[in-house]
Amino acid sequence: MGRVGRTLLASVVFGCFAAYWLTSFDAYSVFRGDDRLLPSRAPDGAKGKTLFAAGGCVSCHASPDSTDRLHLGGGKPLVTPFGIFYPPNISPDPDDGIGRWTGVQFIRALREGTAPDRHPYYPAFPYPSYRGMSPDDAADLFAFIRTLPPVKGKAPDHELTFPYSVRRGLVLWKLAFLNGTVLHRDPNRSTLWNRGYYLVEAVGHCAECHSPRNLAGAIVQDKRFSGGPDIDGKGAAPNITPDQTGLAGWSEAAIASYLKDGFTPDFDSAGGAMAEVIRNTAELSDADRLAIATYLKSLTPIQGQSRVR
Repeated sequence: MGRVGRTLLASVVFGCFAAYWLTSFDAYSVFRGDDRLLPSRAPDGAKGKTLFAAGGCVSCHASPDSTDRLHLGGGKPLVTPFGIFYPPNISPDPDDGIGRWTGVQFIRALREGTAPDRHPYYPAFPYPSYRGMSPDDAADLFAFIRTLPPVKGKAPDHELTFPYSVRRGLVLWKLAFLNGTVLHRDPNRSTLWNRGYYLVEAVGHCAECHSPRNLAGAIVQDKRFSGGPDIDGKGAAPNITPDQTGLAGWSEAAIASYLKDGFTPDFDSAGGAMAEVIRNTAELSDADRLAIATYLKSLTPIQGQSRVR
């Protein structure tokens, strides 16, 4: 073997070793994680209840066989182009849920997609958006969840196609696509706009459903909020930018009203996965719903999927 061949072989071996080493633990948390994971104040469960509603935790984590929406046993199938995800039990059960977790472990999971045992979570858990939440708010959310009833039982394992079934690859995904940090107030914008910015971009993770994704499952940023595949596998989540194919014809008041009762300006009603979202946003204050509407109407119009439903 000549010098060129030996160099090529050495490069391949080194590359394989580096990939194996990087994916043997959550390299993201080590190299790019945020060490500011401790809250600055005592957790507030009342604020956490609002965040719980805004974040739509029930929509994915409620036990599908329970009539109580606050039984967070997980297991409701989430059908995607990559396979079927089964959201886990996040009730305070010490064995099957997150009852043994510490506050820091919860904050790291929420903001970095890293489990207590350091394995990476799939971004079907929308930590790329939750990363914008402050540690204080994450601690508030954890405090509220800890007041809910413990639920026994674990969710089924995900049913994913290759190569998405190889969890180790998520470390490289996070290094490539997980960016940003806590969202900060824009002093040039109103209090209402800033509240909507935080609820839409971080807590409510609206872009996770209302945006197209690339082959790796990351949001296409220049098409953010212009519509994406519906999480129930039926149709598409619509464009929610103020484009003619989206919310151009909606007033801020109409959007806020829709988030409360699910009725569009032409008296249609929310359907599919959005109907479940409305059950969550209906629990927010009128001010928070108006804040969401204010922020959405400020977005840059992008042509995309039409008709909010």
